[in-house]
Amino acid sequence: MSAREQALWTRARLGRCGPPLDLLTARFDRHVYAPHAHAEFTIGVCVGGAELIDYRGGHIRATPGSIVVLEPGEMHTGGPGSTTDGYAYRALYAAPALLTDGILGGGHPHFREPLLDDPELAAALRIAHTELSACPDPLEVESRLPWLLTALARRHSTSRPTPDEIPGAAWVAHAVRDRLADELTAPPSLTLLAADFGLSRYQLLRAFRTTMGIPPYAWLAQHRVTRARGLLEAGGRPAEVAAQVGFADQAHLTRWFRRVLGVTPAAYRNSVQDAG
Repeated sequence: MSAREQALWTRARLGRCGPPLDLLTARFDRHVYAPHAHAEFTIGVCVGGAELIDYRGGHIRATPGSIVVLEPGEMHTGGPGSTTDGYAYRALYAAPALLTDGILGGGHPHFREPLLDDPELAAALRIAHTELSACPDPLEVESRLPWLLTALARRHSTSRPTPDEIPGAAWVAHAVRDRLADELTAPPSLTLLAADFGLSRYQLLRAFRTTMGIPPYAWLAQHRVTRARGLLEAGGRPAEVAAQVGFADQAHLTRWFRRVLGVTPAAYRNSVQDAG
């Protein structure tokens, strides 16, 4: 492929040892897909140009900021919407079960309209896709993508949403927090944790976010940063500390350290040692 014809696949996992979920980042000038179908939901966000998709006997024209939802088994194509601009998009391929946690009635949700206008959700999907393609941390993947996919089904499918109230939400959230803190280098999957409480993954995520104000992966990342501070103050090297507290690598530690404390781990280590 030329520099203007690019497709990058990333395979993420929904929790440690969990099932895979594929992410595609694509930019094409001329490429036209042959008619095909997927076993999963194809959920894409257009990020540049315009894409023309043949679907259900008609045409979809996706432009930047629009969400496209193609249901499992549905034949479709894809190609540039003009002869000059090409098209760019982010897509993920989600098993139907990932969209069913927060809806009633069983079976996978149905989307009458494949082209959706939801700027808030489109932005959230794009950001999550970009960040998880760069660092597909299993707990982060499982915390972010099922939550967004459930929101997609609840807002835009024909299914009715489940009630929002989670009995004992605070107790559940604190128990999950303690379990994550105890197993910070190899945290359990949210699916397993939810099963322990007799909840769906969506219910567990909702209980945690409602009580703690942030999703589980973000809480654990901040807890890891706190632990990392102590190890850096004791003279630990950032690359070693990253592994000791459960980050994927030094870059992963640095990303969260800057988010929480505003400096890199190396700069923090040097400053506290100089002060000593």
